[in-house]
Amino acid sequence: MPPLLQVILFLSPCVAGTRASHLLEGLRLLKTEFALRLYRSVAAGRNGTNFVISPTGVALSLEILQFGAQGNTGRQLTSALGYTVHDLRVRDCLYTAYATLRNSSHGTVMELACNLFVQEGTPLSPCFVEQISWWANSSFQPADLRDPNSTTIQANEGLSRQTTGENPGAPLRELVSTMSAQLVLVSTMTFQNTWQRGFSSMDSQPLPFTCVHGLVLQVPMMHQMAEVNYGVFRDAVEHEVGVLELPFLGNVASLFLVLPRDKNIDLGLIEPHLTARVINLWTSRLKRSRMDVFLP
Repeated sequence: MPPLLQVILFLSPCVAGTRASHLLEGLRLLKTEFALRLYRSVAAGRNGTNFVISPTGVALSLEILQFGAQGNTGRQLTSALGYTVHDLRVRDCLYTAYATLRNSSHGTVMELACNLFVQEGTPLSPCFVEQISWWANSSFQPADLRDPNSTTIQANEGLSRQTTGENPGAPLRELVSTMSAQLVLVSTMTFQNTWQRGFSSMDSQPLPFTCVHGLVLQVPMMHQMAEVNYGVFRDAVEHEVGVLELPFLGNVASLFLVLPRDKNIDLGLIEPHLTARVINLWTSRLKRSRMDVFLP
C-alpha cells in the first residue's frame, strides 16, 4: 500500500457565459492555490500527524473581513486569497456559487455559513453590516467577548441540526485568547452525499497499510471492483504518482486521491510540487479504468 493518502475537496460552482466561465476558471485556480498554501502552512507545524482543514471555510472568513478592511490589512487579505470581493465580477461569481450550494440535489447536502460574534457596544459601519448580511448565509450575534464564560458559540442552527440532530455549542474561551478581541468569526461547512458506486460493507477487512517511514499497520479497508477515472503522472522532479477520482451520486462532486506509486517515496517529497495548474492538468486527463479500489 502507498505510504499516505492526502485528500483535498474543491468547490466548483456553475455559471453561464464565456466571460463568466473564464472568471470561474481563474477563481477555481486561485482557490486551489489558496488551499495548497493553507495546507502547507498548517502541515508545517503538525510533525506528520493527521489533520482536517476546510480551505473554503477559511476563505469565507477572509472574504467577509475584506468587506471592512482597508489599507495594509486589505492588501494582506487580497494577497492571501489572490482575489478581492471588491471586484464586482468576483463578488457576483462567488455570490452565485454560494447560493448554488443551498440547492441540494441527488441527496446532496452542501452548506456554508459564517457567524460573526461582535463585542457588545462595538460600532460597525452600516455598509459593512449590509454587505455581509447576505454573503454566504452569514449572520451577526452580539457577545460579551470580555467574559468568555458567559457566552456559548452556537453554530448555524439549521446547519447543525441537519448534520448532528442537535445544536452543539463551544465556549468562547476556547477560541478567544485575548480579552481585547472585538470580533470572532466561526465558519462551518457541511457536505453529505453517497458514493456513485458504494463500497460493500461485506468486503471490508483488516489489511496492511504502509505509513511514512515504512511503518506497516493493520487497518480496516473497504473494497470495491469498479470502473473509475484513474491516471499515472510525473511531478516536476519525475516522481510517479497515481490519481484516482471517486465521484459522488449525481456527479455533483468528487473525491480525488493523490498518492506516490513507489511506497518508498514519502508524500512530503511530492507535496511541494503540487500546484493548482498541475492538479487541474492531472484531473482533466484521467481515463476510465477497471480496477480494485482499497481505502482505509
